[in-house]
Amino acid sequence: MTVNLWLNWAGLAVSLANVMAMLWLGLTVLLNSSRRPRQVWLTGGGLLLGGLFFVSHTAILGYRPAFSGPGLEIWWRLGWLPLVGLPFIWFGVMLWYTGGWPDGSRLPRPRAPYWLLLAWGAGLLLWLGVGRPLPSFAQVVQLKLTGAAAIAGVPLFLALYALYIVLCTALALALLFRPAAAATLTADVRHRRTRAGLTAAAAALVAVSWLAAGAIGWAALLDAAGLHSSDISRLTTIAAGIDLLVSGLIAVTVALLGQAAISFEIFSDQTLPRREFQRQWTNVIILAVGYSTVTGGALALEIRPVGLLLAGTLLLVLFLALSHWRSHTWRERYLRQLRPLMTSQRLFDRLLAASPVEFEAAAPLVVLCQDVLQAQSARLLPLGSLAPLLRPLAYPSNQIDLPASLPPELLAQLHTPAQIAVPLAAGWAIPLWSERGLIGVLLLGPKQSGGLYAQEEMEIARAAAERLIDTYAITEIARRLMDVQRQRLVESRLMDQQTRRVLHDEVLPNLHTVLLSLSGADSDAAKLLAETHGQIANLLRAMPAAAPPELERLGLAGALRRLVDSELAGQFNSVEWQIEPEAAQRAAELAPLNANVLFYAAREMMRNAAKHGRGSNPAQPLSLQVRLALGHDLRLEIEDNGAGITQTNSNGAGQGLALHSTMLAVIGGELSIDSGPGRTRVTIRLPL
Repeated sequence: MTVNLWLNWAGLAVSLANVMAMLWLGLTVLLNSSRRPRQVWLTGGGLLLGGLFFVSHTAILGYRPAFSGPGLEIWWRLGWLPLVGLPFIWFGVMLWYTGGWPDGSRLPRPRAPYWLLLAWGAGLLLWLGVGRPLPSFAQVVQLKLTGAAAIAGVPLFLALYALYIVLCTALALALLFRPAAAATLTADVRHRRTRAGLTAAAAALVAVSWLAAGAIGWAALLDAAGLHSSDISRLTTIAAGIDLLVSGLIAVTVALLGQAAISFEIFSDQTLPRREFQRQWTNVIILAVGYSTVTGGALALEIRPVGLLLAGTLLLVLFLALSHWRSHTWRERYLRQLRPLMTSQRLFDRLLAASPVEFEAAAPLVVLCQDVLQAQSARLLPLGSLAPLLRPLAYPSNQIDLPASLPPELLAQLHTPAQIAVPLAAGWAIPLWSERGLIGVLLLGPKQSGGLYAQEEMEIARAAAERLIDTYAITEIARRLMDVQRQRLVESRLMDQQTRRVLHDEVLPNLHTVLLSLSGADSDAAKLLAETHGQIANLLRAMPAAAPPELERLGLAGALRRLVDSELAGQFNSVEWQIEPEAAQRAAELAPLNANVLFYAAREMMRNAAKHGRGSNPAQPLSLQVRLALGHDLRLEIEDNGAGITQTNSNGAGQGLALHSTMLAVIGGELSIDSGPGRTRVTIRLPL
């Protein structure tokens, strides 16, 4: 093969690869942007325009080696339209990237260079449309540039264009060294990650502009020198090499620009990149390189069209097969990573075992962070009604990079389930939601690789963490209820044994003695009957309390008043009621289950206050305050001036608190206790 053949093959291959990469990238930016302001249209349109230029460039190269044939002049003229627009578009995109043209703004901030370059480019386009400032392609091949308006032997249009592209690319590169502050932390992270790549791309385009300007000046000098045909043939080879170098630099620019657009979503206005786009971009690069190499070789070797068609078809079939195989392999590997998060945790087996095994909530978090996300650290913080049931989880267990509690300023930013993640100084915060609202936050540290999390990874982390909190909460609720049930069963058995013993060993012998005494006219019969009556009464007193007042008839506030006036009568020196009418009305409208849970929880707190409030001093005055208020939720407060929970016998109280806080969590409520010597306040909240 000759050198010209190799140059022709390489030039066609690089040009065709640029066509495929730029068109795919431009369509991807436009079709997948969450919003499409002017800047997004400028970026996507510029990529499509660049692809169209290389369409004309590839068509022109297809006329080699003679560069003659119908349609050649049309491709030459059409190719100049995107050539004039692309430098200004590149400057505008870099102006947007560096913060000089904010989203939604009609005009960029530094107006003078913008308007100067816009007017310059518009003038060149107008000149192309109304005049004939360019020599024909045949004249360019023969290095005959005269005939048009010229300055120092260089056509005026080409001289103005050379200066124009040098200014556009140089100013674009200068913008990257003076970026404005990013509007958000997310944008700042993306810009810091992509600035080096885009700076290299801008530098490559500066080199392209200088090569183009140098080629124009060099052609004008050669035209003035009056070359022979043999010299023109040799210089054509040099020109082909320069063209290949320029196309290669543009291919590098497209690769860097595509990596920034796909890996960091800087031009699509997305919060996070998408992993699938990275795989697709890799496939596009592989296809573009393979297809352009085969097609360029077939065109350079002048293979018959049917041969070119067959070669392209075979290549596409091979690419699709390999792409499907890679996709299947990736999916299988990903499913293996996700399987531990989706398989059963054998919760019922753990709970029903003779010795219940505690649910290892940290194990799924380790799998999620270590195998799926490759995160350096993470912390799962439960919030809302489930927070009293769960404890925060950390990965690794001794990590200290992330806060142990949620800062109020961060909590204020989490107001809609549409938020996938909120950037932090040391990572990301992923809000976790359910039908009840915000149930937790997953704090993620940086990735082990130092890259950004993909949007798919954030969504998987969110779904897995929400499922983990639900599973953890349900398991804890079931465990607490089963513990209470086991305790009640033990107490019931003890009560049954005590009842049988008393009846068998004491009551029955006494009754038998009474019967004997009565038959013998024993004077102590009345005394024995009285003693037996007292023993039976004590047993009845130890039986469960009677059913509560009718909540549907009295309402929550009325039922609590009836409780204090009947069962707890005389237990408190004073009782103060602060019941808002609106709150009492809303409480009366609660569903039966919710009303019963609230009543039983309040009754347990009042009983505890009456039983343990005086501590070791039975003569201590004890007062009770009951407040029912309505705000964002229904709030019931029970406060006493007793000794405090920490100084009381909490054997029974602890079970009651566990049971009622669990039942409140089931219906979406929350129970909190603020206790100390001289004051105990129990607050029960129920969302409305």
